[in-house]
Amino acid sequence: MDTIIFSDGAARGNPGPGGWGAIILTPDTAIELGGRETHTTNNRMELLAVISALESVRSHEEITIHTDSAYVINGITRWVKGWQKNKWKTSKKEEVLNKDLWQRLLKTTKHKIIHWKLIKGHSGTPGNERCDVIATGFADQNPPVLYNGSRSRYGISISISAIPNSKKAKPKTRAYSYVSMVNGEIKIHKTWDECKARVHGVSGARYKKSVSPANEEEIIREFSE
Repeated sequence: MDTIIFSDGAARGNPGPGGWGAIILTPDTAIELGGRETHTTNNRMELLAVISALESVRSHEEITIHTDSAYVINGITRWVKGWQKNKWKTSKKEEVLNKDLWQRLLKTTKHKIIHWKLIKGHSGTPGNERCDVIATGFADQNPPVLYNGSRSRYGISISISAIPNSKKAKPKTRAYSYVSMVNGEIKIHKTWDECKARVHGVSGARYKKSVSPANEEEIIREFSE
C-alpha cells in the first residue's frame, strides 16, 4: 500500500501567527507532525506542511498527498515549471511569492512518485480535520499531543468524503462548490455559508460558484492568473 499524507496550514490574521499539521500513514505506522511560525501566511503554512511530511518519507515510496490547498496543488503540478523557466518571475515579471519554499518543495519531490489530490476543507474528511486541529493548535500556541505509533491503533479514518458526481447533478445551476480567494489564497468550500464567512467584508476578496469539477478548475485557473 502507498504512503498516504494529509496536510493543512493555518494563519491567524494572514499574515500572523501560523501553524501547520501533517499525517503520514504507512501500512504499519501513523505519524503526526506539526509546527508553527510567529509571523507567516496561510499559503506558507500549507506549503510547509507538505514539505515537512515529504522530507520524512523515504524516496522510493509511492505517495498520495491529500490537501485542501489549490495553491499547493496548482503550484507544484502546473505553475512551477513556468516559474523556473522565467527565473522565478511571474508572468507580470514579479518575484514569485514563497520562492524559498517552492524550491524546497521541488527538492524534496525529486525521485518520488507522488499523486496529488485536492480535497474540500472542513467537509468531514477525518485526516483533513485532524490536520486542521494540529495546525490551528500550533498557531494558537496550544498544540495537541502528536501521535507516533502503530497504524492499527491510530483511530483516525483515512476515508475521503464523497465528491458528488457532476453527471448526476439535477439542475446545471446547482452548486458543486464555492471557490474563494482572499489575499491571494484560494480555498474551496462545500457550502455558500462557509464561503460567505470567509469573504464577507474582506477588501479585494473574490468568490464564485462552480457547477462541476471542470468548472471548479476553470475558476481556480481564472483566480490564479
